[in-house]
Amino acid sequence: MLEVDRIDTFYGEFQVLKKVSVNINKGELVLLLGPNGHGKSTLLKTICGLLVPTSGLIKYNDMEITSLTAKIIVEMGITYIAEDRNLFPQMTVLENLKLGAYNINARKKEEENLEYVFELFPKLKDISKRFASKLSGGEARMLAIGRGLMSNANFLAIDEPSLGLAPNLRIEVLNKIDEINRRGVSILLVEQSSPKALEIANRIYLMEEGEIVFHGTTEDVLNSSNLKTAYLGM
Repeated sequence: MLEVDRIDTFYGEFQVLKKVSVNINKGELVLLLGPNGHGKSTLLKTICGLLVPTSGLIKYNDMEITSLTAKIIVEMGITYIAEDRNLFPQMTVLENLKLGAYNINARKKEEENLEYVFELFPKLKDISKRFASKLSGGEARMLAIGRGLMSNANFLAIDEPSLGLAPNLRIEVLNKIDEINRRGVSILLVEQSSPKALEIANRIYLMEEGEIVFHGTTEDVLNSSNLKTAYLGM
């Protein structure tokens, strides 16, 4: 479904990604782990067209998207859900959700996707008239994910969805991400040392200093004392 082949990405003269290759098959939930500041968010932004790699290739459903704009990539069904949520605080929950349906393909299915989001996150329906500035951390995270789904996405690149949440809310959010994946949406998920994220992932990539240093299954990680210590604090 998604193929990233040996991409390099820079911020100015500083190279962040170094010959990074990953692939996500249709229907998979793939977990990307690694220390903060080592390129995980940069990889998601590059896939989604917010950054352009200086070399390498990105393909989605066998179509090259390496140099396409973020607008076109969203219309193709790829959506980035940022760590900082990027909500509009003086707009209601419902208004924020509807903004997620701005692309031409999503507008055609706005009501259908809104019904889906409210089914997945009943709390959002209950607070649909509340301003985003008044939401709790868990509510804001659910709104960010819901807005991503409103784009009619079939591939989500989700960055640190449980960051800053209490343990019970962290598990709730990851359970919802698991449910989204089980409904057929492919997901590349960045998380930090979360046992729940390990449970729901099909495969895992480990990134360090802008390079993929390991690729395997959850069992591979858990069976390696070095990997557990270095990346999971176990």
